[in-house]
Amino acid sequence: MSAKKKFSTDLEILKQEVVVTFYKSRGPGGQRKNKRETAVRIYHPPSGITLIATEHRSQAKNKELAFERLQKKLKDLNKVKKQRKATKIPRYVKEKILKEKKKQSERKKLRAKVNITTEDAEKSESTS
Repeated sequence: MSAKKKFSTDLEILKQEVVVTFYKSRGPGGQRKNKRETAVRIYHPPSGITLIATEHRSQAKNKELAFERLQKKLKDLNKVKKQRKATKIPRYVKEKILKEKKKQSERKKLRAKVNITTEDAEKSESTS
């Protein structure tokens, strides 16, 4: 089992690690949004996460929002997952599974083609 790398969520350290780019965003927001580079894209090389914020008309608000999202994502990545405890399947569950399998096999047997040979036809005629 390898140790997972922990990422810093401190805002000052993140500002040094990330690559921030600004671009013209799309959608509603008027002339200001269409002419100015208000959209923010943040790339965090250590984790490979890229985040975009285009909700606000202000570049500063979008940048702040993108950093908040990055912190949240990194906190989620830093969480330690609980290790699964192996458990045995109870006997009654095994019995239920086998019962269902048997039932299914019976259904499938009924789907099989019935081959009637001339000998079988003669036997059925002689008995009736």
